[in-house]
Amino acid sequence: MNYKVYATGNKIEKFYSDAIKEYQKRLSRFCNITFSSYKNSQKLPFQETDKYYKIVISPAGKSLSSEELAEKIKEFELTGITDILIIIGNEEIHCNETISISSMKMSLGLTSTIFFEQLYRAYKILNNEPYHK
Repeated sequence: MNYKVYATGNKIEKFYSDAIKEYQKRLSRFCNITFSSYKNSQKLPFQETDKYYKIVISPAGKSLSSEELAEKIKEFELTGITDILIIIGNEEIHCNETISISSMKMSLGLTSTIFFEQLYRAYKILNNEPYHK
């Protein structure tokens, strides 16, 4: 699986960036994942993501449990969807689906960190591995 995660909005604090980098490192054994932050959503490089399945993370989206996210990833793999673009911080972008991490509003850094943590948790579930050490 190939993921691109685009976060649009305010600057992400260093401690969130550090956490995201740690999860990127952990996720690297399961998938390819990149993270890019943009202050302005008009600068998002959509021309290079036409083939990607687009998911927006929004408080108004469909709520998923960790197990449901793992099942969704499995469905993507089984149906041949291997390129996924995750957009955080801009709910007005045309997408294939919208999912929610929480119905509460959160900072861009916190939302991004939680998404990475949940993606890592989903891959641990899919591989029948314990999550907590």
